[in-house]
Amino acid sequence: VFLLFFTTHEELQTLDVDDAFFSTPEDIAARALKPQGGVNFIRTFKKQAEDQAVNLPPNLDELVQNATYVQSPDNLVWQYFYNLKGSAEYPFPGGVFQWARYRINGTGLNETEKIFSESLNKHENTLTLATLRITSNGLGQPHFHFNANEMGYVISGCGQAGVILSGGTANFNIGIGDVIFFPVGTQHFLKSVCDEDLLLVLAYSTGNQLETLRMNDYFHGTADHILAQLFFKKQSEFKKFPKPAK
Repeated sequence: VFLLFFTTHEELQTLDVDDAFFSTPEDIAARALKPQGGVNFIRTFKKQAEDQAVNLPPNLDELVQNATYVQSPDNLVWQYFYNLKGSAEYPFPGGVFQWARYRINGTGLNETEKIFSESLNKHENTLTLATLRITSNGLGQPHFHFNANEMGYVISGCGQAGVILSGGTANFNIGIGDVIFFPVGTQHFLKSVCDEDLLLVLAYSTGNQLETLRMNDYFHGTADHILAQLFFKKQSEFKKFPKPAK
């Protein structure tokens, strides 16, 4: 089972090998591929009624004798492949994050991680992928991203998502198989409401380093005398909020 994300908000346009072949005039295909038997051999190919991108032929064992692949050199493999499950964990109060991302400062990355990180940054409209695990009753606090839309898929657990708007908050429940979407600059939060952990795969529409601002960061980044004016509370009251750990 593969979970796929595509960097487009329009209808996805795909051309499969068999569709391209059958769309090519027979004489052109024969001249390009130069098979034994020429155009007569090309004419032996028949387009199937069902899309073969998602349907395997019933006589697959008869058709395929060898399906092995030779591993490509590391400098090629790691441009396109990243072991996210085996990567470093970034814990936060209430859960843990794992990223396949670009980092401006590559200090601490091993050689394969550096190759993947740089590969993401070389391509336009790429994706930063992550897994987010929120422990039972844990919270992914309100935050927003300056430079990416966010899309997520729920692998396990159940939870609640919230989108904080100027006129209030839109809350909704999420469970296994659900897809969520937060447009760039939209403040949102996630919390687990089950006995088991809430696990999601997340995709961010950026190949640059993800820029995120969390509620505790911008709250403490605002001078307490400004907060006193905004909330009609004594300036000293804001000392009761613990500062976030670095």
